[in-house]
Amino acid sequence: MVIKTDELPAAAPADSSREHGSQAGGKGRPSAAEPPSVMLLNGDCSDSLKKEEGTTDPPRENGLDEGEPGDETTGQEVIVIQDTGFSVKILAPGIEPFSLQVSPQEMVQEIHQVLMDREDTCHRTCFSLHLDGNMLDHFSELRSVEGLQEGSVLRVVEEPYTVREARIHVRHVRDLLKSLDPSDAFNGVDCNSLSFLSVFTDGDLGDSGKRKKGLEMDPIDCTPPEYILPGSRDRPLCPLQPQNRDWKPLQCLKVLTMSGWNPPPGNRKMHGDLMYLFVITAEDRQVSITASTRGFYLNQSTAYHFNPKPASPRFLSHSLVELLNQISPTFKKNFAVLQKKRVQRHPFERIATPFQVYSWTAPQAEHAMDCVRAEDAYTSRLGYEEHIPGQTRDWNEELQTTRELPRKNLPERLLRERAIFKVHSDFTAAATRGAMAVIDGNVMAINPSEETKMQMFIWNNIFFSLGFDVRDHYKDFGGDVAAYVAPTNDLNGVRTYNAVDVEGLYTLGTVVVDYRGYRVTAQSIIPGILERDQEQSVIYGSIDFGKTVVSHPRYLELLERTSRPLKILRHHVLNDRNEEVELCSSVECKGIIGNDGRHYILDLLRTFPPDLNFLPVPGEELPEECTRAGFPRAHRHKLCCLRQELVDAFVEHRYLLFMKLAALQLMQQKASQVESLTSMENGGLPSSEAKSEDPLGSETGSEEEGSSASGLAKVKELAETIASDDGTDPRSREVIRNACKAVGSISSTAFDIRFNPDIFSPGVRFPESCQDEVRDQKQLLKDAAAFLLSCQIPGLVKDCTEHAVLPMDGATLADVMRQRGINMRYLGKVLDLVLRSPARDQLDHIYKIGIGELITRSAKHIFKTYLQGVELSGLSAAISHFLNCFLSSYPNPVAHLPADELLSKKRNKRRKNRPLGAADNTAWAVMTPQELWKNICQEAKNYFDFSLECDSVDQAVETYGLQKITLLREISLKTGIQILLKEYSFDSRHKPAFTEEDVLNIFPVVKHVNPKASDAFHFFQSGQAKVQQGFLKEGCELINEALNLFNNVYGAMHVEICACLRLLARLHYIMGDYAEALSNQQKAVLMSERVMGIEHPNTIQEYMHLALYCFASSQLSTALSLLYRARYLMLLVFGEDHPEMALLDNNIGLVLHGVMEYDLSLRFLENALAVSTKYHGPKALKVALSHHLVARVYESKAEFRSALQHEKEGYTIYKTQLGEDHEKTKESSEYLKCLTQQAVALQRTMNEIYRNGSSANIPPLKFTAPSMASVLEQLNVINGILFIPLSQKDLENLKAEVARRHQLQEASKNRDKNEEPMATEPEPAGPPEDMGSQPQAAKEDPSSPSLQG
Repeated sequence: MVIKTDELPAAAPADSSREHGSQAGGKGRPSAAEPPSVMLLNGDCSDSLKKEEGTTDPPRENGLDEGEPGDETTGQEVIVIQDTGFSVKILAPGIEPFSLQVSPQEMVQEIHQVLMDREDTCHRTCFSLHLDGNMLDHFSELRSVEGLQEGSVLRVVEEPYTVREARIHVRHVRDLLKSLDPSDAFNGVDCNSLSFLSVFTDGDLGDSGKRKKGLEMDPIDCTPPEYILPGSRDRPLCPLQPQNRDWKPLQCLKVLTMSGWNPPPGNRKMHGDLMYLFVITAEDRQVSITASTRGFYLNQSTAYHFNPKPASPRFLSHSLVELLNQISPTFKKNFAVLQKKRVQRHPFERIATPFQVYSWTAPQAEHAMDCVRAEDAYTSRLGYEEHIPGQTRDWNEELQTTRELPRKNLPERLLRERAIFKVHSDFTAAATRGAMAVIDGNVMAINPSEETKMQMFIWNNIFFSLGFDVRDHYKDFGGDVAAYVAPTNDLNGVRTYNAVDVEGLYTLGTVVVDYRGYRVTAQSIIPGILERDQEQSVIYGSIDFGKTVVSHPRYLELLERTSRPLKILRHHVLNDRNEEVELCSSVECKGIIGNDGRHYILDLLRTFPPDLNFLPVPGEELPEECTRAGFPRAHRHKLCCLRQELVDAFVEHRYLLFMKLAALQLMQQKASQVESLTSMENGGLPSSEAKSEDPLGSETGSEEEGSSASGLAKVKELAETIASDDGTDPRSREVIRNACKAVGSISSTAFDIRFNPDIFSPGVRFPESCQDEVRDQKQLLKDAAAFLLSCQIPGLVKDCTEHAVLPMDGATLADVMRQRGINMRYLGKVLDLVLRSPARDQLDHIYKIGIGELITRSAKHIFKTYLQGVELSGLSAAISHFLNCFLSSYPNPVAHLPADELLSKKRNKRRKNRPLGAADNTAWAVMTPQELWKNICQEAKNYFDFSLECDSVDQAVETYGLQKITLLREISLKTGIQILLKEYSFDSRHKPAFTEEDVLNIFPVVKHVNPKASDAFHFFQSGQAKVQQGFLKEGCELINEALNLFNNVYGAMHVEICACLRLLARLHYIMGDYAEALSNQQKAVLMSERVMGIEHPNTIQEYMHLALYCFASSQLSTALSLLYRARYLMLLVFGEDHPEMALLDNNIGLVLHGVMEYDLSLRFLENALAVSTKYHGPKALKVALSHHLVARVYESKAEFRSALQHEKEGYTIYKTQLGEDHEKTKESSEYLKCLTQQAVALQRTMNEIYRNGSSANIPPLKFTAPSMASVLEQLNVINGILFIPLSQKDLENLKAEVARRHQLQEASKNRDKNEEPMATEPEPAGPPEDMGSQPQAAKEDPSSPSLQG
């Protein structure tokens, strides 16, 4: 078979084999060899498909990927999830009974959670639920409870306390008291993070929608603050975190802490005392409280006198809240108000995020007493999580057991993915805590006698090591620099092997934490590894980079299964005894069988092939594209690998080339056989619509254009025809052999490109017999290096020029580069290409972001080593000094050294054991701005090969048009610094911008694996595909289903859920359901703020969408304040000069036009026009639209001359771009006529006034305030939302047409498979091209399903 199964996009609707499975009875996927009758059935039923869309369609994306048995029928599979809910009645002491909606697969425990969150029952934690007098088990599912049905009554029964329950109760009460307090979010603890949406929407949007319906044109104040107006140079920082009214918390108590009398003495224990609390009420009354098995009561102790006898009255209450309600009226009043507010907050403001998000700014906060926080700090919750009985968690066991869960059907897979995700997020949190403890010196090393850099640590069953080259392990690779990079490479390897998910092959839980200038790797521990020597335990791979190498048949078998998806070649290497050893990974990858019998692989730092552009090898010539760009360049270490995305893109590119070559040769043969088929010649060459060039430029000398989706479809068809030959025809075998040879495939009968990761690895030798293979592999690596330079980087720049991607800050630029497989070390090359690009002006934003990223990354490299020499007491002084040198215009900042009395006079003699960073050096204090900027420029040259033209921050700002506040944000996010929220005077030459009080904290920067929800993702993709084909309703159902599955796996908060909600909101909006759109988009904004950050570019986009839906729901003032917020954030993150700013300003201008603020509206619209003209060129259609919007405002102001002038500009663009007859051109010319008439009418009136003076008889002028509908229509146009006014009948016809085309394609595919290798399709679609017509339906309109990849 030639077709590469693993290259098909996982959820491509065009992937026929997946469809047949679900529609032809759903018995898993038929193999391609099954009789085509099944497939024809699929072709026929595509009409009936629409009727049963809901049942038969979704499951086809159920991710039954290669080789996964899907036995059950798919219909049931979905039903399992959507079990119908029912309601039960809850009887709790002291309140009215109420009913609660539950679902059968919930656990009893989840009802407990709901009751602990409800306003009227939130003060209870220690209770059980009884049904008909029987107590329900906490962990049983509701469907397994006998007799539980619609209307059953569950009674809440108070249970006696234990010490554990009492602690949980006090903790819960403390959480209730602090529920509106944002300090946990600012401090980055317990997965709390910030959200400010409610400040701009005045609470929940849902309610206000109903309130404001009637008052459409209330007078509203639309003037934005000065700093938001176009052209303002002021970039304040304080508005980033506006003060929320609810944050000034109502004081319920002054103090609630554990009493000093704990723990109770023996005789009191036998009276049931569990622990003692000390409380000062808001009325300043001091009381001691006993927590006993029966509840809480007042005792007679004071701060210095112990008397455990009950006070009188003792107020015994089962809950602490009830007790405090009785002794403090203020508590009673304020606690009730607090809970009301807490419950009113949107749940998404309260739910914990899966991974901690840190804020780089925070306001000055008072430090208040907090019993729970104090207790946590002292007991160092050593991963002692509330719900795990007894021991610390065995992370390795948890991580591996979750992987072993069954995954045959959807419910099983959901359960498995949820478990994997949960354990990973817990492990990441624990590893981060541990890594910080290690660097802060709070963990004892397991080898304490060695020097600090070489120490290793174990804490909470996690193994920690530091990023230093301890035993000259990386001597040949670049020493410490290589040791610093290895952990992230290793993490990428772990990520990749986890994604392939081979049963029986295990990786370690791995988290890489950068904190205070150190890199810490946290790993789960292989059972038994600590008891034995590494030499004995490694049974596969090498522990000395290829001198001694061993292999193991079981490992080869397991790794063989990963070699195809990861494109890794099975190969032989020589060990020190010159014996051949077979491997299926790089030599450093080690296999160890743990005491638990599992096969682990670790040290995956060279999973991917080396990047030859950064690895000069004596005697090896790189292709011309590389040498032209100045490669190879020696990098600081020899661990530079290509990214997985690059390997995939390269292989995909070679695949297309392979198909072209094979097709061309086949055609030539066929042509000599059958004259009639000559018209096909062109069919083999995929149409030139795409973005890739030929990496074989060096070999073929042609820079032939690659192919797009339609090309792929054609290629796949050819692949099938070639496959169906089945090698019987010797000539086609010859063809394939030639094509394989040309593209460097390792097999001569099928396309298969794999890389040998050990090529060019220092110290690895290959046997003589493999020399040819090694030579080919070297060539392949050179081609891949050339492909990155000749294809991927130009492709990226082209996408940026066309604004297909719109990065807004350093992180989004890095994402865009990485998606195309371009490592960050190529940033200098990308910027060079941008500078040389003919469209340099349209790439201005990319250039600015790139330069900012280059500067802050270079500064980060310097900051890392700078921090390593700072001891803890000098940390804030050192960081503020660095920031002053980096960003302040003050010429000679002086560092504040820690006060002398804190430095010990006696130097520590035993220097070996000092905690990290306790170096008593103050070398950091002598840094000057000149020196720092010189180092930054040097670093930029050495690392990124880019010459910066600046020797101070002011020069950089001047030369490259950067903003200091943006640089501050970038460096803070990259290094984990948190600074005080205040206005900094960066440009003052009289005093430095930062003092040590301005540095509030330093957070870890954490890299970890992100487990995916595969089934949900398939649903999401097929939903998107449906939407693109125009089936909105079906798309909507699929995406709703995806949302359910995402929630099932990730819980409520996740980046992918955010994307899901945004798309749902948009669909509902297009289908006219504004309320639903608002509610979904509100969730998307909250989630984006919480999970990605309050000023992340994604959050800015979400704010814009929400504003549009608010406007459509007539919430004008809300829409405006959301747009102003988005504009402020964009100014802070990038500045004004960004293509996205044009869209934002058009939005603001339109809304202001709608509320008749014409002058203000013009300021924004004219700015948008200027920005559009710059980035899209003066002749672009976007610019024409911008001219039209400006003209409309001038018309409303009755300034017809200006209006005419702008509309004429627009008309000219439409005419030249679209021609006279296009509807846009016609509309514009109509509008011009209308404007001219109005202008003439106005002139007449004015003349009349001049002639007759005041007595003139003036007809009232008709100035139209724009209707909301017309403003909304324009808003939809600029935001790219098109409502196609189709009647129901048109829609039906459209669907039928799409279905018919799909059928033709399917039929032709099956015929090709069945009969002869080349069959033309009955109905040539699309215009004829150079030679003959194109025999492929894929050249059709975008609604053709074959285009959805």
